[in-house]
Amino acid sequence: MTAYVALMRGINVGTAKQIKMPALKDVFTELGLDDPQTLLRSGNVVFRSSQTLDAAYADHIEAAVLEATGVQSSVVLFDESEFTRIASEDPLQQIATDPARHVIGFSSVPIENPDSISMPSAKDIAPELIVVGRQAIYQWCPDGISKSKVKPGFWKQFDGVITTRNRRTVDKLLAMIG
Repeated sequence: MTAYVALMRGINVGTAKQIKMPALKDVFTELGLDDPQTLLRSGNVVFRSSQTLDAAYADHIEAAVLEATGVQSSVVLFDESEFTRIASEDPLQQIATDPARHVIGFSSVPIENPDSISMPSAKDIAPELIVVGRQAIYQWCPDGISKSKVKPGFWKQFDGVITTRNRRTVDKLLAMIG
């Protein structure tokens, strides 16, 4: 049985897109997925399946969540090996000293040519750091995520869906699939 991580984008932020975690777990159970577990209230779901699920299965989850809760939320889906690989490729792990200010932007599709991304000037965003990987964007925000100097337009360059999680949450998800 393979473990999977489903990351929902933008739920339970402020008063919009509210979903209770027991209701979310029920959606995964009704889809025939095994042992769904949620982490926090931000749409992190770890589950298991004997079937091989590809990234396109995220659309199936999105539709089921919409039908059950009335909430539209994009889902980024990884199997345990993909999620572990993305987390382990994090080039900022040794630099970022506070996991709450160290984020990973998970992409629903591979970033075909990371070197072609228009990066913000290191001088303009200092002391922040940002690195684009094969399927994630790694960011260190020592002054806090809400004070990030990276402009919103940077994130619009990427295909697919990007949803971010801080390193503390990523490490908890790794423990859940381990």
